[in-house]
Amino acid sequence: MCGIFACYRHPDVRKFKPTALKMGKAVRHRGPDWSGSHIADDTILVHERLSIVGVDSGAQPLLSEDESISLAVNGEIYNHRILRKGLKTPYNFKTHSDCEVIIPLYLEHDIDTPRFLDGMFSWVLHDKTQNRVIAARDPIGITTFYLGRSSTTPGAVYFASELKCLHPVCDDIISFPPGHIYDSKTDKLTRYFDPKWLVEPTNIPTAPVDYKQLRSTLENSVRKRLMAEVPYGVLLSGGLDSSLVASIAQRETLRLNELAKKRANGAPNGVEADGHAAGHLVGIDDSNELATVQVLPQLNSFSIGLPGAPDAVAAQEVAEFLGTKHHTFTFTIEDGLNALSDVIYHLESYDVTTIRASTPMFLLSRKIKAMGVKMVLSGEGSDEIFGGYLYFHAAPDKAAFHQETIRRVENLHLADCLRANKSTSAWGVEARVPFLDKQFLNVSMNIDPIEKMITKDRIEKYILRKAFDTTDEPDTKPYLPDKILWRQKEQFSDGVGYGWIDGLKDRAEIEVTDEMMKNPKPEWGDDIPDSKEAYWYRTMFDEHFPPHCAKTVMRWTPTWSKQTDPSGRAIAIHNQKYGETK
Repeated sequence: MCGIFACYRHPDVRKFKPTALKMGKAVRHRGPDWSGSHIADDTILVHERLSIVGVDSGAQPLLSEDESISLAVNGEIYNHRILRKGLKTPYNFKTHSDCEVIIPLYLEHDIDTPRFLDGMFSWVLHDKTQNRVIAARDPIGITTFYLGRSSTTPGAVYFASELKCLHPVCDDIISFPPGHIYDSKTDKLTRYFDPKWLVEPTNIPTAPVDYKQLRSTLENSVRKRLMAEVPYGVLLSGGLDSSLVASIAQRETLRLNELAKKRANGAPNGVEADGHAAGHLVGIDDSNELATVQVLPQLNSFSIGLPGAPDAVAAQEVAEFLGTKHHTFTFTIEDGLNALSDVIYHLESYDVTTIRASTPMFLLSRKIKAMGVKMVLSGEGSDEIFGGYLYFHAAPDKAAFHQETIRRVENLHLADCLRANKSTSAWGVEARVPFLDKQFLNVSMNIDPIEKMITKDRIEKYILRKAFDTTDEPDTKPYLPDKILWRQKEQFSDGVGYGWIDGLKDRAEIEVTDEMMKNPKPEWGDDIPDSKEAYWYRTMFDEHFPPHCAKTVMRWTPTWSKQTDPSGRAIAIHNQKYGETK
């Protein structure tokens, strides 16, 4: 992940530059590899870079040849090689960066540019000929992005990867909506990502599930996300989603290593169809083939938990089955408690579920960075798409089930995507999420939701499990052991060890008195914490951020449930709920 700070239409942009650089520095943890800035007219772009693609030539902001277009991007454009080939007007690329293609795309497609991009991104582009700013965020909001304004500088518009860049200079901040584009010509945000399943939630799909299509689309998604020029790994919790991603990544890594050996032995390879050497311009091509890191000695997988945690045990079993080089890290409850204030500072949230799950991920990311790995694949998004949370057992009918999956997907940028992005980028690690691929979403969100519903014969995410069940395919190597493929859902904050949540609640009892609960802060308005744990997190959030930042936070709660505790084991259906496993 990289860090962006941008300001458009500042009355004295050169005088503002030291402040802009300071705001950019606030997200240097996201991009520790290089810093860059560019001023054009009344706009300044500041970029903090984490180099994963175009390592030696992709410093930002990126400039067009005549320097009329400047661009700062946070993210990865997986189809950049295909887009380069498809340009109508030849463009003189200066770098191997996957993001540079946005400039010629803008010159050809203007406001429609993000429709062509396959990836995760937030970017700000300045067009000097029109003194115009365009800003866009990926369809689901995998990369974090905010838009701010200031009552003391009316007319100015600010953009940043994190809240901490904006609140010192803005008093009105929103989370930039996913799938939208901002155009300074109109000073408006417009939706560009508009598939039928998203914009017509009352239109319930009727397509039967195609298991082979579901499988191949996810495999393609993982393949794209192995686009890198640096060592990568996989987060492996031992649950279904991360295990499937790890399994596909391992198969693909072994396949790529085999291809690399053949090339080294003189087999044809060399030049791709677009005229670039495969090793020089990484990414997917139009035949779904990938150029990436040429040889990885072994795929690294990572897990974390309290000693003996359910997820860590399962992850070790999966890693042994797959043959990954597995690293199991443990943390103590005290380690987690000590990190909480830092976690909340990086997350910029006081949501209970997000903080519970982010803390182990935050601690794990630090260990991963220390090992020299800069990019990891992660399993976020599957539960929202397939109704994998245990409360989905209570869905009254398929229409309600489908609409709840849409709601969850729409809010991912305030929940699991925010967690995955900020927990990892706190340490300069990038998380990529194959389940949130545009093509995979299109396939999976257009399946008749009756196929996804949970019954006595169908465990949650049944169709995803079934798609990777090869018991009736004797010539296909199994993706996962049966006991993992059909293992029941654990919320991540439960799976790292049930004692973690208990430890948080116990400490909150000490930190927050009954009297405090009866007297919430007036500036909280109607957003009153409903537990001592939630109250405690809100007070820590307030230590880092002024009250006007709170409107960017969403609290995660289950639907069709009277439980206010979002933990999976608080749902009655859970097989190992309170008292059974500690």
